Amino acid sequence: QVQLVESGGGLVQAGGSLRLSCAASGRTFSTDVMTWFRQAPGKEREFVASTNWSGGSIYYEDSVKDRYTISRDNAKDTVYLQMNSLKPEDTAVYYCAAGRPPGSYYYIVKPSLYNYWGQGTQVTVSS
Repeated sequence: QVQLVESGGGLVQAGGSLRLSCAASGRTFSTDVMTWFRQAPGKEREFVASTNWSGGSIYYEDSVKDRYTISRDNAKDTVYLQMNSLKPEDTAVYYCAAGRPPGSYYYIVKPSLYNYWGQGTQVTVSS
């Protein structure tokens, strides 16, 4: 089993920044990919950003790729999501997920291919 704990969410004004953290514990060697998803009220869960543990494969959803940065600290088994220039439409619950989806963007963006999920952290951006 792998346990994931997110932190760092909160309320911020448009244009502000937040950094989310996802601390992994347990059998982390059983996962290859760490991914952030988000889900706004009434909407489906959507892909945000992903990295493998080596950092050699990083992907971003188009609407965030110039504003968000995903990174990882292997020594701490922690993945971060630095979010800058936040917009009201970024408001959502952000979830960290871990798994072994096939290594292409087509699969990495699919929530159903992840075995482990955190509890989520709320990000609210006010206008």
